[in-house]
Amino acid sequence: MHADDRKTRLRGRLVEGVRLIFVAVLGAAGYQIGTMATDSTVIADRRALLYVFLGAGSGYVLGGVFGRLTLQAVSGLERELGRRPAAEIAGGVVGLAIGLVVAALLCIPLLFVPLSYTWPAAVFIFLVVGSLGTRLGQAKHEDIFALVGMKPRATVRAGGDLHVLDTSALIDGRVADLVGTGFVSGTILLHEGVLRELQAISDSSDPARRNRGRRGLDVLVELQRAPTVQFQLVEEAGVMDVDAALVRLARESGASLITVDHNLAKVAEALRVPVAQVNALAAKFRAPYTAGDDVIVRLVKEGREHGQAVGYLDDGTMVVIERAAERIGSEVEAKVRNVIQTTTGRMIFASLPEPEPAEP
Repeated sequence: MHADDRKTRLRGRLVEGVRLIFVAVLGAAGYQIGTMATDSTVIADRRALLYVFLGAGSGYVLGGVFGRLTLQAVSGLERELGRRPAAEIAGGVVGLAIGLVVAALLCIPLLFVPLSYTWPAAVFIFLVVGSLGTRLGQAKHEDIFALVGMKPRATVRAGGDLHVLDTSALIDGRVADLVGTGFVSGTILLHEGVLRELQAISDSSDPARRNRGRRGLDVLVELQRAPTVQFQLVEEAGVMDVDAALVRLARESGASLITVDHNLAKVAEALRVPVAQVNALAAKFRAPYTAGDDVIVRLVKEGREHGQAVGYLDDGTMVVIERAAERIGSEVEAKVRNVIQTTTGRMIFASLPEPEPAEP
């Protein structure tokens, strides 16, 4: 309530300040008009006083109107700037400065023309180029920061790009791939208990356990260099159970929990905390066929190699079957030998079942 009262007082002072300016300006204008109305000193003073009163009264009314309009404009600008990230605002300021410099250079030829003819063109150039520079600076603020070797702070958008990272996810390492491909972005809350666990594992006397801890630290360093995420360290003293602290942090901040620990994921789901389980995600993207499985496909054309035939599954996956060129146009059942994942999709290599030996 104290902050709201202070903001209300500041807005009231803004309106009164604009009103005071109008009262002073119109009052002075009334005095000038009143003194020029007649040559008589006594009558001029009376009329000047009357015009000053009329000007001040008009300024009081018009100042209140324009003061409220100014307050609405300032409030709208404040809300707009509040919704935009600080990095975007800084980029807009840099773009505006560059745009004004470019506009000044464009106006150099106008210096050889009388000012009374060129000032509208100069104002137009400054407005257009300055506005263009501001928009380009806001749109390219990340590139502007990258030019000077800085990374803008990632922002938490309304979609919920807020995550809590578990120790097991760092040791697993696949979270770095998720961040690198853009599946995970925004702000990552790193609990200090996770750092303590990683340090304890890295200092272990067991070589295998020590390597796992160092792998987690390497993944953490790699994630901090990623341009799409921003780390925020959460300090909490006296925490004995790190897993419980992570679930509580995710629940209180409205973040999702990234983990590969199945039991921790079940606890979080029981408390209605969103969980991004890396193992479940990997299972979703696992190939539907593996070596040794049977696949039924209709062959439609010849393959690149001699004797090969090609068919397609319902999802568009290409199936290449060896020694099946004579079966093109028919539906066959083949046994999967290998599955290859490429940048353009998945390819399955299979072969027809061997004919059973005839009975002697």
